[in-house]
Amino acid sequence: MVAAVTTRVAAIDCGTNSIRLLVADLPDPSAGPTAPLVDLSRRMEIVRLGQGVDKTGRLAPEAIERTRVALADYAAEIEKFGAERVRMCATSATRDAANAGDFRAMVEQTLGVTPEVLTGDEEARLSFTGAVRGLPADAKPPYLVVDIGGGSTEFVVGTREGGVQAAVSMDIGCVRMTERHLHGDPPSLDETAAAQADIAVAVDRALAAVPGREAATLVGLAGSVTTVVAIAQGLQEYDPERIHHARVSYEQVADVTADLLAKTCEERLAIPVMHKGRADVIGAGALVLRVIMERAGMSSVIASEHDILDGIAWSLAETSG
Repeated sequence: MVAAVTTRVAAIDCGTNSIRLLVADLPDPSAGPTAPLVDLSRRMEIVRLGQGVDKTGRLAPEAIERTRVALADYAAEIEKFGAERVRMCATSATRDAANAGDFRAMVEQTLGVTPEVLTGDEEARLSFTGAVRGLPADAKPPYLVVDIGGGSTEFVVGTREGGVQAAVSMDIGCVRMTERHLHGDPPSLDETAAAQADIAVAVDRALAAVPGREAATLVGLAGSVTTVVAIAQGLQEYDPERIHHARVSYEQVADVTADLLAKTCEERLAIPVMHKGRADVIGAGALVLRVIMERAGMSSVIASEHDILDGIAWSLAETSG
């Protein structure tokens, strides 16, 4: 008999705040639909590609350079592991920027592939695919999956068997909301109230479009969610295994959000699980999560460490030979 052959793939997710790499072996199709990816490398760097985009409509040259440095490191990692297929997806910042061509040329020169600028709908579907594989049995469908990024938040409703029912992207990411509203350190009550009102309008529109209020389980993705969950759990270091599929209550999220918004950036940096590149925007990210839970009537959220990055990797199975 011939041994089952796996396909080695590399997925890159370039968002508004961070750029991430996953090199993994896809399971052989004969292993069945629940077989997991085999991780070889997961990397994340905060590059703040979307710095100032909401105000200027352009990617800052220094932000493109920070991204290039991280991407060159990732390219070396991909070569080291010998990935057969590479897909890089770029999200909200490069969707919005007038000078997206400069970014695209940099990626092609550094990585040797063309970045795909995802629509909000494509982004949402990939996030859903990555998030729902392997959810625990007590996570009842249909699922509302929310991916709180730097520039936008994706809302997706669906089931594991039936896939995506509806998806929508709203411009309420943690970087965008911080730059738009939360200027104080810590932000003032008026600033927080303005951000909350802005977020609530967008969330209500999203929940009507997807329809999120009919979902049984809320699944939260990306660094804002996993950081809030880590804080709620009282972790003394960031532990993906303890965060992945942890369930926390609305009350816990509300308490963490209030605490983060009352702290200065320096005080947030002292929180053991806080990534230094997230401390200035985590208050807005937590606020987005809290408002989603309020408006959707969700009493708890399940965190997932598997998200759009995993969805990009799985998408390469569709074209693997």
